[in-house]
Amino acid sequence: MTLRLDHLSVTRQNGRETLRDVSLAVGAGEFVGLIGPNGAGKTTLLRAAQGLLPATGSSSLTALTPGQRAREAAFLPQSREIAWDLTVETLVTLGRTPHLPSRADRDATARAIAQMQLTELARRRATRLSGGEQARALIARALAQETPLLLADEPIAGLDPAAQIATMQLFARLATEGRAVIAALHDLSLAARHCTRLVVLHQGRIAADGPPEEVLTRALLAEVFHITGSFVFTDHGPLFQPTGLT
Repeated sequence: MTLRLDHLSVTRQNGRETLRDVSLAVGAGEFVGLIGPNGAGKTTLLRAAQGLLPATGSSSLTALTPGQRAREAAFLPQSREIAWDLTVETLVTLGRTPHLPSRADRDATARAIAQMQLTELARRRATRLSGGEQARALIARALAQETPLLLADEPIAGLDPAAQIATMQLFARLATEGRAVIAALHDLSLAARHCTRLVVLHQGRIAADGPPEEVLTRALLAEVFHITGSFVFTDHGPLFQPTGLT
């Protein structure tokens, strides 16, 4: 099992419970889209699962030592700040920190840079890139870690449409290769198209969990997202289209 959460709950200092009794198991080969409206608890879940927030319940990741956890799970946070004036190549190499020194470091770094289509920018200063290019460089850093589990918080936010699709295709490919990916997403269309499974958070609880076509029902869309939408299967794969407000 790559990740197991049992009755995970998070209560803020003001007494507000932002995550409520969440139990979840994610295994190799799954690309899980973590979806829900703003404030539903997606970021809280990703951070609490790694022990980055005080929580009750248990997570299989928090049972590991910090070194073991860094080799088991890579985390791409929502924040895109690059504090140091490093080249893209050096920035991505930081993802290899849990493994250093290793003969595989150079190859892993080059592979991650290529996966995010950054080869021509590898020698550029990361702080001088556009916002979207910086986002891709940070995704590459997480990929270079080469962990069985990738946790990503809104990884495609701020990317242009081509980069969004390419990133989702890459994550789906990682899953088919035997890794597990959990990504907090707001684009329901891309989530439905590329994820093998959707977990819907609503008011800190899991409201639905299953294949996209079983999760994105008319009733759930109205209750959780306050929208209408249509789900169809095409020759190019499943397609979900939001159509209006309820």
